[in-house]
Amino acid sequence: MNKFIFTREVIQLSYLHVQPFLPIVIQSGQHAYGVARSFYEAYTIKSLVIEPARKRGNFQSFFSSGTRGIATQNSGILDFRYVENLDDPNHFVQALLTLAKQFQHQRLILLVCDCFYAELIIKNKEQLKKYFILPYIDQVLLKKVQTKEKFYQLCDLYKLKYPQTVTVTKEQQTSCFIPFQYPIIIKPSNSVAYSSCSFPEKKKIYLVHNDSEMQQIVRSIYSSSYQDTLILQEFIPGDDSFIRVLDVYVGRDKKVKLMCLSNKLFEDPSPQNKGISLAVMIDYDEQLMDTIRHLLEDIGYTGFANFDMKYDPRDGEYKLFELNLRAGSSSYYVTASGHNFMQYVVDDYLFHIPLERTYVQTKHLWSLLPPKTLYKCMGNEKLKIEAKRLVKQGRYTNALFYKEDMSMKRWVKLKLYNGYLYIKHRKYFIDRNV
Repeated sequence: MNKFIFTREVIQLSYLHVQPFLPIVIQSGQHAYGVARSFYEAYTIKSLVIEPARKRGNFQSFFSSGTRGIATQNSGILDFRYVENLDDPNHFVQALLTLAKQFQHQRLILLVCDCFYAELIIKNKEQLKKYFILPYIDQVLLKKVQTKEKFYQLCDLYKLKYPQTVTVTKEQQTSCFIPFQYPIIIKPSNSVAYSSCSFPEKKKIYLVHNDSEMQQIVRSIYSSSYQDTLILQEFIPGDDSFIRVLDVYVGRDKKVKLMCLSNKLFEDPSPQNKGISLAVMIDYDEQLMDTIRHLLEDIGYTGFANFDMKYDPRDGEYKLFELNLRAGSSSYYVTASGHNFMQYVVDDYLFHIPLERTYVQTKHLWSLLPPKTLYKCMGNEKLKIEAKRLVKQGRYTNALFYKEDMSMKRWVKLKLYNGYLYIKHRKYFIDRNV
């Protein structure tokens, strides 16, 4: 074991001296910051975070995870750049190739924080792979997993559970039959197509309580540019603490190298960000990991993958919601547990170091919220006690507060951001549950 570590360090030091590399991360926000932080911790290398050039943001965008959110502002561990036409599918490749020419003496690793860009990379992989390291699946496999509808077909094939589901097309919207009880969930099958549409009261997902409400929401969605299938799904009982997130890295050899399961403690309650993790704790379930590993290896998956699921207390089974073709937005929790997530792609693609399979078991707490705010939001008393214990033991990581990246200006902004988070979640959650 010591011999392997020594060899790995020698290879890394030699390579970094001769041929440095540059991680390029598309989309800012706390996910991008976590990616950059992982690279900086492992190699003291700055990442380049890029976003499409847009109009100047307002006060709200100062605190959001979008154009250019607080997470990547005033940071010393990354560089930031706006790129013209980056979000235009017709100009996406040219925008990246123009960027690549500016760094032609470095190996470029292209990473994304959004499924829209993951699909663009996959669809243009043949052109881009000459200039970038691309830890992604190919277009043939994309067609098999691109929508939730197709993912559920894979689940059937590999005997993975998911909630009872009905699919609805625009033509069927007036005649759909729900064979399970309300409340139900409505969500798009094609999340990438849905992300680009716009209509009043748009939400990521909808919790619906009756037929009338269901029909109104379906009509509203189909009145927009979204024309793909909708998923109508039974609601799995339980609060945020029943949700699990699984992050995976699959090597170039199409073998799983790292799996890390987390128990969601609290997710963003605001309608536009519903589903985004604000705090997670490392969990472990070997049987679940083995089952999903078999699926990924059997279909020939490569690169990062992220699964969302929920534990169903009615039958003791995990019910899968979706597969994302990238690392999860909270995936820095993997690095925080002691297994640097980004180091896996570097070891695999640049150093060609053989990687053993690892299922993470180290208990750790990751949170975007300050502990006191998190405790007020948590409803599961058992997990709250566990979270307090981990914080007390120092096995806790704040998503944005990093001591190696803490100028006075950044510190002040993050403190203001904490205040904003408290007000926001008091509005949506704390006051509601007093």
